[in-house]
Amino acid sequence: MNVPLPEFLEGNLSAQDAALHLAIGLFLDGRVTLGKGATVAGISQTQFLRELGKRDIPIHYDDADARADVATVEQMDLG
Repeated sequence: MNVPLPEFLEGNLSAQDAALHLAIGLFLDGRVTLGKGATVAGISQTQFLRELGKRDIPIHYDDADARADVATVEQMDLG
């Protein structure tokens, strides 16, 4: 998909920056998860979290997410 940009943006916005801004917008709108947002941006989840943090954007993390994370850790063989 090609998205035409106004001339004033075309020279000032790299493809990577555009992808990051798209990913952040989709994440804020609830249309993508953290992982999918990172994929859209073409960066790791850790990097995407940092970019969200730079912008003071909270992540969507509720009680169900916390319980799922605890269950995952409990199933890990750490021995």
